[in-house]
Amino acid sequence: MVTSRATGLVTTGCLTVLAVLIVVFGTVASWLWYRAWHDGKVNDERRETAYASIRQQARDTADETARALGTAGTTDADALTEVIWRHSEAPVITYDASRHAFTATAVSHAEYPRKAILHGGGPDMVTQCFVVAYTRPPGRAWTSRVSERAADACRPGTGISGAVNLARTRIANMHTEDLTRAGVRKALDPTGRGRTYDVRSAAHEGDTATVTVRVTAPDATTAQCYRFTRPVQDVSGPNSATAVPALSC
Repeated sequence: MVTSRATGLVTTGCLTVLAVLIVVFGTVASWLWYRAWHDGKVNDERRETAYASIRQQARDTADETARALGTAGTTDADALTEVIWRHSEAPVITYDASRHAFTATAVSHAEYPRKAILHGGGPDMVTQCFVVAYTRPPGRAWTSRVSERAADACRPGTGISGAVNLARTRIANMHTEDLTRAGVRKALDPTGRGRTYDVRSAAHEGDTATVTVRVTAPDATTAQCYRFTRPVQDVSGPNSATAVPALSC
């Protein structure tokens, strides 16, 4: 009789503990589900805000660039290419002479704070590829049209941008006597087997050395001419040389 009563008490106690555990775990699971849902909703909103920011920035930059083209005081296509690059830093800029139209392709980035249950979250990034067309109909002002493209459209330009930065650093660190076509070719392609850089010319004028290079994307689908300039005297540091897109080499 005592044994049966004791067994009943143990069983009742186990059921009570089990019920408490179910309630506790259910509460924790519900809280985790809510936090995951809430954090995901907040992250979606922040991500959309970041996208909206880079879209607005792309439109603002395009408008600013169009105004700069209108006040450039030149019709030279190569000079106008430099105007576009100064404002947009687009690594790939093409020109259609028949329509007197430029096309600039560049990727934009924006960071946003990402919430997370574990480790407190951290910064995340959104990217968007933009293609901007600049046109000037006869008798009218320059206009811009911004289009969003898939990431593949900007991938060649991203590769070219990286290659240009590397070339700029190497040209900046070269000795003056090596600033020749052969010298620059050796600095940019030591093995002689690369296909990224095609050095077209190297010349000194006054205190400035100018090097023109055709830079090809890693996938070989896109190429852009660049004009590198730096002082003739020996200097060091990547900021001593500049690189600007050109329509031809």
